Amino acid sequence: MSTPPLPPADHHTSQTYADRFYDELTDELARLDPDGLLRRLRIVSSAGPVVTTDDGKQLLNFTSNSYLGLNEHPAMKAAAVSAVNELGTGAGASLLVSGRLPIHARAERAFAEFKHAQAALLLPSGYTANLAAMTALAGQGDLICLDKLCHASLIDAARTSGAEVRTYPHLKTDKLERLLQKHHAAAACGLALPAIQPSEIIIHNSAITRTPRRFIVTDSVFSMDGDTADLPALCDLADEYNAVMVVDEAHATGLLGETGAGLCEAQDVTDRVHIVISTASKALGGLGGIITASQPVIDTIVNRARPLIYTTAIPPSQAAVIAQSVNLIKTEPQLRQRVRGLTLRLRSELKSQGWNLIPQGEFITPIVPLVVGEAKDAVALAEHFYNHGILAAPIRPPTVAPGSSRVRLSLRADMPEEHIDRVIDVASRFLV
Repeated sequence: MSTPPLPPADHHTSQTYADRFYDELTDELARLDPDGLLRRLRIVSSAGPVVTTDDGKQLLNFTSNSYLGLNEHPAMKAAAVSAVNELGTGAGASLLVSGRLPIHARAERAFAEFKHAQAALLLPSGYTANLAAMTALAGQGDLICLDKLCHASLIDAARTSGAEVRTYPHLKTDKLERLLQKHHAAAACGLALPAIQPSEIIIHNSAITRTPRRFIVTDSVFSMDGDTADLPALCDLADEYNAVMVVDEAHATGLLGETGAGLCEAQDVTDRVHIVISTASKALGGLGGIITASQPVIDTIVNRARPLIYTTAIPPSQAAVIAQSVNLIKTEPQLRQRVRGLTLRLRSELKSQGWNLIPQGEFITPIVPLVVGEAKDAVALAEHFYNHGILAAPIRPPTVAPGSSRVRLSLRADMPEEHIDRVIDVASRFLV
């Protein structure tokens, strides 16, 4: 059947369907502005601790997630340039075709060792890594339980999988246990549903029938609050109810733990977590998502994950950057010590000024949110910082819940003390 034609133009106004469509979008965008919810792209001169904006204003950069400053490290730049000179600018194909180069394999081995894991798998971003993992391993009849403040990529991945998706209150386990208990009881009664539809299987054409699976999914460090999950408690529930434990270490990898491997290492649950997703775009200073797990998990993702099968492999330069970042995290532990010290100082000074900071407990992360409530108030605070030479991002719904808008300050190891002095002074002026 042929596609029906678009509705005819309105002869009274000579307005085409496309014109009306564009007008609708313009009206929808205009409604966001009074509430402080309209977002605009900004151009900055670099990704370092000091940037110049497209209007020529020089600002201290308190928005970067390159917590260790590795994106500016000479060894990282040299690794990327060397890989480009040797192997070109792109992989040219997906991992399953001809895009997997020796440099990818070396980076995966280095990262698996860093994470104390059996195997690792590189994908273009943390978002696609989460999508690949959840859609390959979960499906109809399964249950995925997520902390309510999990990153949007985990929520999207869970929903796309076809499994039943439920959330539990942030850092609370009572509801989580009830959800697991109910699903476990149903499975014990002999419930078995087709988890993967035949059309989704790429290694053979027969349907798979198995007992339903349960997944506990959480961030280790929550990106908007900077607080941390209680992974031992979650692992206890996973053990009790035969659940698969999945942890997104995007904002912990490179920062926490004895060797910087993340919160799983810091809380001594590395052997109890089944799947870990990391990203190279935060403390590692590059780009890419990395899944670490047992070999059967990795092999299953390779064979079933559409985000991997139908995506070109990351460029050789980024594989080189990932391997180099692991080496630097091991050999330059002073970087994570430095950013921790800066964070402790900033939090102490802001708290003494009267800012109500979200508690972080034992594990300090370089994420310092200043929660002000309404979106327009967050925009006003960000503009205050901007007018005083500081780039700080307003975070508004839907990224955070209504009434919890904030300016999110993030720190880097390569910031001088003078930058912290400046942000402390400017924050105090807003409260006057």
